[in-house]
Amino acid sequence: MKQDALAKWIKFVIAGVGICGLLIYTVIMPRFGAYLVKQNSMLERNVMPWLVLIWISAVPCYAVLVLGWKVAENISKDRTFSYDTAKYLKWVSYLAMADSVFVFVTHVIFLILDMSAAAVMLVIIIVVFFGVSISVCAAAVSHLVIKAADIQEENELTV
Repeated sequence: MKQDALAKWIKFVIAGVGICGLLIYTVIMPRFGAYLVKQNSMLERNVMPWLVLIWISAVPCYAVLVLGWKVAENISKDRTFSYDTAKYLKWVSYLAMADSVFVFVTHVIFLILDMSAAAVMLVIIIVVFFGVSISVCAAAVSHLVIKAADIQEENELTV
């Protein structure tokens, strides 16, 4: 697969994920919250803080999509192994870790304030595991891209 085609596919996937996320954050989650309140009116005081938590946690996710778009642009310009790409991947790592920590800490606070159930912790732990996994993978790929950029720079200097 040529780099232009690869970059287009990556951008297509990023746009699809962004649209799906927008649908989930703006339509599905608020309706799910309304459904929960309809099932149990005692949950009414808990729905809005959870929605705010979800919306705040969406910000780093969309920042990662923007960084992914920049990486795809670098791929299309034949700058896959550049220091800019490594920097973008490092930021993906930081954002994924920060979002994971934010979600975990906020859920613990919600548990202490009796705004969540202990059973929800299993879902939160799975979400945090995936976030930390993405963070570690992005950091590892960033490191490898830096090594490849160093080798590429070294080879360009050799005649």
